[in-house]
Amino acid sequence: MDTNVVAYLLLPGPFSEPAEALLLDRPDWAAPTLWRSEWRNVLCGYLRRGDLNLEQAIALQHQAEALVIRHSIDVPSAAVLQLAASSGCSAYDCEFVAAAQQLGVPLITADRAILAAFPDLAVSLNGA
Repeated sequence: MDTNVVAYLLLPGPFSEPAEALLLDRPDWAAPTLWRSEWRNVLCGYLRRGDLNLEQAIALQHQAEALVIRHSIDVPSAAVLQLAASSGCSAYDCEFVAAAQQLGVPLITADRAILAAFPDLAVSLNGA
């Protein structure tokens, strides 16, 4: 799962419904350790815009850690760099690709660049 799927699940928006359906259908989400930092960055954006207060952001962080991403994995740097070099995607995005490859599972995402660069691995949130 990439971080945007977590955001779609926990923050109301146009992709919330498919994210909720995905969680019900596939409740065992995993992501590279990087997801926590990306999620905190999403929450900071909501804090700065005044869409969340600090208590809400902290509660959402805990909710994501406890209910959503139960398995954080480390991925080899060489794999991430190789994927980034061959795809043109960011190293951040390629951490999620490497994690999915390592686990032998599809990467659920709404990121168009990842979907285009890794069509054999990446699955659209809307098609999951």
